Amino acid sequence: MTTPPPFTHIPILPLSQALSPATKPAFLAALRSALLNVGFLYLSETGIPDALIRDVIDECRGFFELGDEEKERIEMKNEKSFLGWSRLDNETTAFNPDHREQLDLSTPHPIPGPEAPLYHNLLAPNQWPSQTHLPSFRPVYEDYMRRMSHISTLFTSLIAEAIGLPPDAFKNFFDEDQQHKLKIVKYPEVDIPDLPAGASEIDRKKWEIKRQGVGPHKDSMLTSYLLQASDQPGLQAQNARGEWVDCVPISNTLVVAIGQGMEALTDGVCASTTHRVLSPRKGEGARYSVPFFQGVSYDAKFEAMDVPEEVLKLRDEARKGRRDDVEFTFVKGRWGHLGEATLMNRVKSHPDVGQRWYPELLAKIRAQQAATTNAS
Repeated sequence: MTTPPPFTHIPILPLSQALSPATKPAFLAALRSALLNVGFLYLSETGIPDALIRDVIDECRGFFELGDEEKERIEMKNEKSFLGWSRLDNETTAFNPDHREQLDLSTPHPIPGPEAPLYHNLLAPNQWPSQTHLPSFRPVYEDYMRRMSHISTLFTSLIAEAIGLPPDAFKNFFDEDQQHKLKIVKYPEVDIPDLPAGASEIDRKKWEIKRQGVGPHKDSMLTSYLLQASDQPGLQAQNARGEWVDCVPISNTLVVAIGQGMEALTDGVCASTTHRVLSPRKGEGARYSVPFFQGVSYDAKFEAMDVPEEVLKLRDEARKGRRDDVEFTFVKGRWGHLGEATLMNRVKSHPDVGQRWYPELLAKIRAQQAATTNAS
């Protein structure tokens, strides 16, 4: 069996084909190929009303036009949940600041009781912008999250079928009242010259850091669904040779990324692919995006599932020579529950929230980072 070449484009799969018995087998075959070899895909024909998509985009832009005083009222560091507004350059990925401004939301949950595990602090009510300023914002995003919850559940069942598992194979990893998360993100322009021809590897890396909208990373959880809410390019996925492949905005699609949780559960069959966003250049205008992250029970423990042997063989072929520079979150034995790993990742990404609410965890992370730096 020959190893497939590294991907050079992102496949497009129409979700409507999965709903018809006549076209579902071809859809599942294409999905399995995308899972094994890419870990990224465009999902088209999702059934989300065009009017809702327009409203989501309009409300996203409207939020970022608010003044800082209104945004600070709902700043992320006000709460333990990591929900709320995060100012420009405030999140860190791959040890460098992400040049983006964002608002983190989730499906609604009450504040956990005093006996709950620390990671249950992630389950909490949202900090919503004022209805006085944005009267339609909350109903639009609550509607969108409800619809995306349904789509993510359906798509996860299709992933299971595509790799030879029952459609409900992942049900034990979901809570009855499941938390899903969503961000609205603005990437401002950066004024940076072109990278000179023949630039050294060090100069190239410095240039990339200056353009870092969000640094190289892999999503957590199971699946995420990105609505590219403006026409600026910038999203890129990394193939097995370490090359960056553009995920250009395509109207009426969602970009689906497979998360590290899905890779862990499927024993590496479903590839979690490193990706990044480069900031728009001067004159291109700000880039907007709305990613939705499918949740998993924070109390779940990650053990690999019984994937058919023939699919595992395909995995082994697909992974030969694969480059992987991003730390894998769900290393077996490191965490008792998904929630512990998720909380530590949030503290690492948002040290201002960590400093205020989780100083001991932040100190532990910084000690680990210092040890890694000294060792290298």
